[in-house]
This record gives sequence, C-alpha cells and structure tokens, in this order.
Amino acid sequence: MPMTKEKKAAYMKEYNKKYYEKNKKKLIEQQKKYYEENKDKIREYKSEYWNKNKDKLSEYNKVYQQTEKGKKSMMIKTWKQYGLICEDYESLYAHYLNAENCEECNVIFGKWGDGTATFKCMDHSHSTGLFRNVLCSRCNLARGP
Repeated sequence: MPMTKEKKAAYMKEYNKKYYEKNKKKLIEQQKKYYEENKDKIREYKSEYWNKNKDKLSEYNKVYQQTEKGKKSMMIKTWKQYGLICEDYESLYAHYLNAENCEECNVIFGKWGDGTATFKCMDHSHSTGLFRNVLCSRCNLARGP
C-alpha cells in the first residue's frame, strides 16, 4: 500500500533531520564556500528583494518586534552591539527578565523615560565585554566602564 501524502512528508522531514545531523559540518562548510563564491550575487539579490518588498517587510518586522520572540531577539542583538559577551544569551535574557531590583542598590526597577533613572541596564566590563550585573541606570553610570 502506498504512503499517504502526510506520511511521506513526515518521513522526509525526519529523514532530512537525521541527514543534517549526520552531515552538519560538511553542509555548513558547503554553505560558507557557496557564500564566499557568490557574495556579490547574494547581496544584489537581497537588495533587489528588499526594494521590491520594502513595505511588506517593514510591516512584518513591526509586527514581529512586538512578539515575545521578536523582543528577545532585538534585546540580545542590542547587547551584542554594545559589546556584551556571554556564552548563554538565553539564560542571561531569562535572568534579565526576572530581575526586579537593582543588584547594587536594591531599588525596584522603573520604566525607561519615567524620570527616575531606575530602568534596567546590563552592566558589563568594557575591556572584556563580560556581563557583571543587572543594575539600575544610576548605579550603572556610577560604576563606569
């Protein structure tokens, strides 16, 4: 008896997953090589695609950034841009979300722009980039680099 469409799709999904796990290093190397050889072509394609779909992509990004996953992604991206280095951004993000008080002065965190200078900051060493504490903005500025 032949496989149904759904069974075949499930089988192929599982097969592809196992194949990827088995050949992960080789596939990643192939992707890197392809990208290096076609960098200009890929950039041109992405630029053209963006120009053709700018409005649709902008709207999608606005909606995505309001989701929990989008907020998390943007927060971690911002930390990286500011030079914060961490081995496990997932657990650091969970720690950040659960922090309710400054780890230095114990003040309850306020909101950015409320005029109290008690909003959350990710304190990190500017020389090593390593995370130190979740502090209020006042303590973070007082601590310095």
